[in-house]
Amino acid sequence: MSLDWIYYAISWILLTWHSAWDAIVSAGAVIGTNWSWILSIVFLVVTIRVILFPVFVKQIKSQRAMQALQPKVKELQEKHKGDRETLQKEMMELYRKEKANPLMGCLPMFLQIPVFLGLFHTLKRLKPTNPGKTLYGWTVDQFESASHAKLFTAPISGRFGSTADELASLGANATTVKLVAGVLVLIMIATTYLTSRQMILKTGWAEDPQQRMVQRLMLYGIPVSLLVSGSIFPIGVIIYWVTNNLFTLGQQQWVLRKFPPLVPVKTGAPGRTTAQPAKSGGLLGRKAAQPAAKAPATAPKVAGPKPGAKPVNPKKSGGRPAKRQG
Repeated sequence: MSLDWIYYAISWILLTWHSAWDAIVSAGAVIGTNWSWILSIVFLVVTIRVILFPVFVKQIKSQRAMQALQPKVKELQEKHKGDRETLQKEMMELYRKEKANPLMGCLPMFLQIPVFLGLFHTLKRLKPTNPGKTLYGWTVDQFESASHAKLFTAPISGRFGSTADELASLGANATTVKLVAGVLVLIMIATTYLTSRQMILKTGWAEDPQQRMVQRLMLYGIPVSLLVSGSIFPIGVIIYWVTNNLFTLGQQQWVLRKFPPLVPVKTGAPGRTTAQPAKSGGLLGRKAAQPAAKAPATAPKVAGPKPGAKPVNPKKSGGRPAKRQG
């Protein structure tokens, strides 16, 4: 299957933003950086994230549904302990019935993979010696401008693992390229970890082993893999990844504040839980908590003996018989 349509789409968005920023910022390099090309990559991220925002909302709703199902999932795990096949069937039936999709949490990331691949391919071919300069809707002038675009004097098509011949064709210094690319890779790893950690801290670890495995993969596996794969990414692609992570951090923070995740709150009956917002504030929250703050009931007062009645405890009366009153 040809991916040319992805390359055309990514190129069109990139070139459209470059034309807009080229009319605003200086066309030349400032601080060794061609900002019109850097900003075009940044706003490529903004464009894609705006398009994918409805999918992100569905992701949040699916995660809420999965959270609300955790008590039922736990019951199934206890019921079918040791029978993994039956457990998986029961859980899939539960997800189908409640219209919850465990894989929805990864959907926005999967949809961005074609964009990432398209940008990777587009930037990888930005070499002055490349004969196909007018592919995917580019003009020769646009291709020449992009192939010489730099971030702090490091070409955006350069990589940490670029060979000496590749850097020579770009007119780049090997030390500068490795330094800029290395710093960006570290930032990419850190922001990738923080985006996953932010969500897990707010929603908690899943009870479902399958969901927990996905969470561990997102939190640790992907950042570790970037230590290796980051060396083959062009600097422009790493700029895209870092910008995308920063956008995700801000978007998640906004969504988690506006729609707080549900947390299980134990009730009097063992094994039963109810879902409530993670944060409760205002007058309603305080009023709901007041009945639990009642003072302990005091022991009822015992009335004294009536005149003429025998004492309840003769020992406390000194062992003397009560006198009868005539």
